Amino acid sequence: MSKPWDNVITAEELKRYEAAGFGKPGGLGKRPALMIIDVQYRTVGTERKPYWEAIKEFPTSCGEAAWDAVPNIARLQALFRERGWPILYPYISPKQSFDYGRIADKIPALMTVTERGYDFVDEIAPRQGEILLPKKHPSAFFGTPLTSYLIDAGADTLVVTGCSTSGCVRCSVVDAFAYNFRVMVPHDACYDRSPTSHAVNLFDMASKYADVVSTAEAETALRNIA
Repeated sequence: MSKPWDNVITAEELKRYEAAGFGKPGGLGKRPALMIIDVQYRTVGTERKPYWEAIKEFPTSCGEAAWDAVPNIARLQALFRERGWPILYPYISPKQSFDYGRIADKIPALMTVTERGYDFVDEIAPRQGEILLPKKHPSAFFGTPLTSYLIDAGADTLVVTGCSTSGCVRCSVVDAFAYNFRVMVPHDACYDRSPTSHAVNLFDMASKYADVVSTAEAETALRNIA
């Protein structure tokens, strides 16, 4: 089955990783949790528009790539609700002057997001009992009680979706791996403003930190958990 990086990573590079033994499947545990990271209007836009139109509303929008991912995230969300598995929403909360930090230097557009931009996209909006996790930095683990929540929920596997593939998704995946969680990333349920960065980071995560699959493949694997 084709992968998002097929036309980006060369055959020679693939051979090098294979020769070094990278990319073996990690598999799923018995108790997965779903993370929906930063799926807010500031990364999606309030309407489906091409990228250059979308950023007129929110400069941090990812345009159509985001809207392509949202239905896949909703499919996984529905499955987790059906099974009664934990769903967590790590999200950037409105910035206040005392916590601008270095992110204001690197991404000043984040400091201009309106209140509407911080709302969750309607199609994946959380329900009562699902865990909201405000964060100030890319990783969902940094400076948050996420690890404590996952331990309390008995989770051994994280299915990571959302935005952006090269930023908050990747940072959270690496930290989850470091905490010895099994990690799955449905590649069509996360998104990025750069197709190249999306593909390269998915390849790197698949090689080192996570099982990268399609949403359909993720659904099949998840439904096979007793």
